[in-house]
Amino acid sequence: MAVRSGGDYQLLDSGHMRKLERIGPYLLVRPSLQAIWLPRRSESEWQRVDGVYERGATEEGGRWTFHRKVHREFEVLFGNLQFQVRLTNFGHIGLFAEQRENWDWMREVIRARMQRTNQRNLYVLNLFGYTGGSTLACSQAGAHCVHVDAAKGVVDWARKNAALSGLEDRPIRWLVDDALKFVRREERRGHTYQAIILDPPTFGRGPKGEVFKIEHDLTPLLEACRSLLAEDALFVLYSCHTPGFTPITMRNQLDIVVGGRKGEVEAGEMTIPEQQPDPARSRLLPSGVYARWLAPE
Repeated sequence: MAVRSGGDYQLLDSGHMRKLERIGPYLLVRPSLQAIWLPRRSESEWQRVDGVYERGATEEGGRWTFHRKVHREFEVLFGNLQFQVRLTNFGHIGLFAEQRENWDWMREVIRARMQRTNQRNLYVLNLFGYTGGSTLACSQAGAHCVHVDAAKGVVDWARKNAALSGLEDRPIRWLVDDALKFVRREERRGHTYQAIILDPPTFGRGPKGEVFKIEHDLTPLLEACRSLLAEDALFVLYSCHTPGFTPITMRNQLDIVVGGRKGEVEAGEMTIPEQQPDPARSRLLPSGVYARWLAPE
């Protein structure tokens, strides 16, 4: 699954476990552990950057080195959404370009369902919602959304992105909560959703210090999600950036949620294409994996 270019983000080159990106007004270099190949642009182009991020040796993050004045926060347009980009000490910028095709897919299938059935109350649950790209894409299509993340700071960030994208008045519930605890409460309440999105981290902490380890907690979460999927469910989108997870792994895990239901399941790699001067020399940068289920019409 390759993401086409557009807006204020471009992947210009990759190699030597790094990637050269244009993000808004800046040229930046960040790590990319799977880019174990040679760059195609000249070394001088890599050296003319505004900033370089290097990983640290601990969980406390790494550091940026700036070669000229750079604003650590600025706005970009990408995937028909407006984002506030932040050059954080962990190297994340709040924009996940590899998800753009998923955003387009969700908009398309939600709009198609609503037009075909005249459905006006299509509810989407987005777990580990982070800065809100998937939530906002579904909201643009007309869905009612519940956005859950364990960190108040990133939920506030997502709400900022909603405002920037003109979606602040849409029906979106913004919740700071532990994903598994929230899903189990929803299960007890008998609440269901027509769509579920989740992009779990390899390791994370909840708002009250709860620990999420994907090897221990993913299966219980997927089992609980199964009971939240409405009879008239439309889709489930499960993506992940954990090393070692393959499309086959993802497909098998998604079966915990949708096994026994009719519909189409597809799985693959999320990728971002390089924007090389010669398009024939562009490559795809792998950036995670996904599996998704779509109900039959």
